[in-house]
This record gives sequence, structure tokens and C-alpha cells, in this order.
Amino acid sequence: MVISVGDRLPEATLLTIGANGPEAVELGARLKGRKVVIFGLPGAFTGTCTTAHVPSYIRTKPGFDEKGVDEVICLTVNDPFVVKAWTEATGAAEAGIVTLADAESAFTAAIGMAFSAPAVGFVNRSKRYSLYAEDGVVKVFNLEVARGGCEISAGETLLGQI
Repeated sequence: MVISVGDRLPEATLLTIGANGPEAVELGARLKGRKVVIFGLPGAFTGTCTTAHVPSYIRTKPGFDEKGVDEVICLTVNDPFVVKAWTEATGAAEAGIVTLADAESAFTAAIGMAFSAPAVGFVNRSKRYSLYAEDGVVKVFNLEVARGGCEISAGETLLGQI
């Protein structure tokens, strides 16, 4: 089932790197009573994800802040160590964007965004999407349809929809 407007996001345990290594992040608790932007992408250090998708959210983060968004989260199906290195390399953390690892692709699969392309090494990765949720309920959802594109799910598009 593909998540859609009006649906409640599923509970999920994601990962980040803390002071003592990998730490669990309970997404449900993070969303409760908050306005949150989530954008998902195929992988850290991949072309479009690194050169276009994340930069679109770095550029638009101040606009989301002005609209009262509490947090902008980037989700990727990678291990938390890779996600941490990628976050530092892209400048996402400096811009105030939180990056979380969906290492087992559990959340990604639960919202119907999983795909595989074994020929390029992608197994159970995330389709490119963006969403805006209030108190865990999806208010806006954008699924990228063009392979390698990120116009529909770009920060500028989502910002204009809120």
C-alpha cells in the first residue's frame, strides 16, 4: 500500500549516530504534535540524491522554518555510519536537516516506497518522495515519477504546497 494524504504514518524505529554509536529514533514520538517534512531518497552518496535532492532542502529550510515546520527529515536506506558521513559531506546537518537511516527498509516498505534495482546495487531502497505531516498524519505527499529526477519531490515544490 502506498501512503497517501490523510493516512497516519506507521510507527518505525530508525537509526542515527550518537555520541556512543548507533542510537534508535522512534519516529512516532518524533512526529507527535509536530509539523514535519520528510523526504526519502534511494541512497547516500548517489548522484541525484547528493547533487540535487538534498541541496533543494538545504535551500528551502529557512522557508519551512517560516511556515512553522518543526523539523525537516531526510530518510535513506543505508546504515547509520554512511548516513552520518553523507550528512557531513552534504552540509545537511549545518543547514538543520536531520538525516535518519532506515537500515532495514522497514519504514520505507510500510509506506509502499520500496524498490529494487539489483543491476546498480539497489536492493530494498527507497523511491524518491516528499511529504508533509502534522501530528503524524500526511497532509501533502509527492512521489517522484521520473527516474533520476527530483522536481516533484524537491524542497521548492513541497514548500510551495504548504
